[in-house]
Amino acid sequence: MSDKRDYYEVLGVQRDADENTIKRAFWKLAKKYHPDVNPDNPEAEQKFKEANEAYEVLSDKEKRQRYDQFGHAGVDGQGFSGSYGGGFGINLEDIFSSIFGDLGFGFGGSSREGYRRQGPIPGANLRYRMNLTFMEAAFGTEREIKIRKEDLCKTCNGFGTKDGKEPPVCGTCGGSGQVTGVQQTIFGQVRTSQTCNNCHGSGRAIDEPCPECIGTGRIMITKRLNVTVPAGINEREMLTLSGEGEPGTMGAPNGDLYIEIHIKPHEVFSRQGNTTFCVVPITFAQAALGQEIAVPTIDGSMQFKLKPGTQSGDIYTIHNKGIPYINRRNSRGDHKFQVELEVPHDLNKEQEELLEKFEASMQEDNYKKRKGFFNTIKKIFTDFDSKKSKYK
Repeated sequence: MSDKRDYYEVLGVQRDADENTIKRAFWKLAKKYHPDVNPDNPEAEQKFKEANEAYEVLSDKEKRQRYDQFGHAGVDGQGFSGSYGGGFGINLEDIFSSIFGDLGFGFGGSSREGYRRQGPIPGANLRYRMNLTFMEAAFGTEREIKIRKEDLCKTCNGFGTKDGKEPPVCGTCGGSGQVTGVQQTIFGQVRTSQTCNNCHGSGRAIDEPCPECIGTGRIMITKRLNVTVPAGINEREMLTLSGEGEPGTMGAPNGDLYIEIHIKPHEVFSRQGNTTFCVVPITFAQAALGQEIAVPTIDGSMQFKLKPGTQSGDIYTIHNKGIPYINRRNSRGDHKFQVELEVPHDLNKEQEELLEKFEASMQEDNYKKRKGFFNTIKKIFTDFDSKKSKYK
């Protein structure tokens, strides 16, 4: 009786496993136990030979049928290769195509196609940072900017050739951009594919390069552009200048230029969207009497009448005096200002006497907030004393 392990057990598959399952199982074992991966490892070498023998039988329909019917006795003496070079007697193309196919490899003279020359590619987009003052962003402005970028060489029309004409098809790769070859490996013949060194993958070879761009077809330039900034633009918004990016290849369109807006802080105004804000200090008399005060806006100072009894921190709104809306003619946000009561200091004796006389004339009802506050405090302590007396 043979002491060999069952071939299905060796590959780790069921007896009804299909051809692809057997191939995948052998591939896993071959990767794991191949002598090139495990040098000087007799145990791994033996496992590889065992897997190779099992695969030679189970991948062959006639041998598998005899093995299924008679076991090892049905296939013993069939002349197994016992090797692990190129003469396995197996179809390596099917086993390894899932791995080598993606890398542009082919087996045994197959015509698998790898790298292809790239077609037209649009130019790269560029980005430019523009700093604006608060007022420039509010009302719009015109700016001239300078950018450094690649452009097509005018001397050679972007072809990179001395005569300014499109270069001929590469004689090394025939215009494919790739060069193929056949290499002998432990898995048999492997077809390799790599980028052509003569044309660098472009498919066209330049014999005499343009002296201006040294064959690249591009040069660095400094370009001046006039930029119209619309009124009402906000922080980090983008302006797009179509076609002002870098040039495309093979007639593809240029990229775009994106201008990112940054607004410098203002010493008086701030904004949220299209609403502007500021803080206005006022006097006690202006707040109490509701007098007119000067309020700064982005259009200039304007007069505004306060309500009598205005409190520090009150916010007032002036409509249509904020930031203009982009693309909405004659439409603007609001302007809001917060009043801040300033207490006078460094009073002279006469002023102090007047204030003392004024304070003496005031009644409790003149200070509604103060009156309400002390009434609340009084109620709290009254309730506390009442509850406290119950427990005495």
